[in-house]
Amino acid sequence: MNGSVKKISGPGATVRRAGGPVERVLFSSHDARAAEVAGPGADPRALHRTLPGYAPTPLRPAPRLAARLGLARVWVKDESARLGLPAFKILGASWAGWCALAERLGLDPAATPDPLGALRAHAAELRGVRLAAATDGNHGRGVARVARWLGLPARIFVPAGTARARIEAIAGEGAELVEVAGSYDDTVARAAAEQEHGAILVQDHAWPGYEALPRRVIEGYATLFAEIDEQLAAAGAAAPRLALIQTGVGALAAAAVQHWRRPGLARAARPALANVEPTGAACVLESVAAGRIVTVPAGAHSSLMAGLNCGTPSSVAWPAMQQGMDAFVAVSDARAVEAMRALARDGIVSGESGAAGVAGLLALCDDPAARARLALDAGAEVLAISTEGATDPASWERWVGRPTPS
Repeated sequence: MNGSVKKISGPGATVRRAGGPVERVLFSSHDARAAEVAGPGADPRALHRTLPGYAPTPLRPAPRLAARLGLARVWVKDESARLGLPAFKILGASWAGWCALAERLGLDPAATPDPLGALRAHAAELRGVRLAAATDGNHGRGVARVARWLGLPARIFVPAGTARARIEAIAGEGAELVEVAGSYDDTVARAAAEQEHGAILVQDHAWPGYEALPRRVIEGYATLFAEIDEQLAAAGAAAPRLALIQTGVGALAAAAVQHWRRPGLARAARPALANVEPTGAACVLESVAAGRIVTVPAGAHSSLMAGLNCGTPSSVAWPAMQQGMDAFVAVSDARAVEAMRALARDGIVSGESGAAGVAGLLALCDDPAARARLALDAGAEVLAISTEGATDPASWERWVGRPTPS
């Protein structure tokens, strides 16, 4: 059964591309590879392995892209089919949602062998509980799927103008969907108000006073990076020289830092990390430049990379990104489309936000100084994460020039 939909009104260095906006590259002022950042407080795989349809997502080579850029190998972690959804976000949404509900029931999230079974056994105690979230599409759909698994209602808030395909996908999970006039940050504020009415807010964005569950979202993404380690080892490959992580508010980036900057990890196993954002919503880059969290004005958040149109970094993700990221890259929409097409040539279907990491790689390889600094030479192996598939198939077909594979 589909949910309802309603609308409300809410409150470095530069690389200049011909005919496009300025792309920026900012490098950390310290040795980020030497940083030590505590890892997640719990292992979410115990939950994820029990969820319907769990399997590690593939780590794919992109040989045409590697040859074009003069690199030894480009690996792409393909999140286009994660637990039955076309994006990685369900990993964080499921773990954070489970932890919130377990706490309400007095259960230990890390010591319950059958989490879904435990929650269903306490269904009577959860009657009347509602989940809420703000989203540009993928995170909200993940929260809605968790609610559906448990038979709970969900209310999901999206910025007005969100692609119709993404809206319909969330409503198709049975959630009530509310469109908010304003930016993503306005949408988060509206979703946060649901807590006053008893809802459990499952959000990847943190702010003072709301930080426990966003930390759980970050923990949830540890599964993705553990899979990467296992897949590289199975392929006989070493740690990549560079890993590129696209960023909205920074939860995935913080998880990457926790994984590759954890205490005791040998330097050889620590890739350089590049944070990638749209030019109009580069809130992490601007915060690093300012030395503190800053907000990018809402009027600039108009990128095709809808999942990254965020104006303020998450307060719990920010310290890890500031300490552990080597480079901060702002890319144009044209670069994202170029990356979508490049990935498609290697058989990888990636949406605009999903291709942003590869867009950052293209920008870095076009900048001789950045390329030299990161040693992106013929011996380099690089990793990018395609965080979503074609979540808006019509858009993917328009930019790539052919129908999405069936």
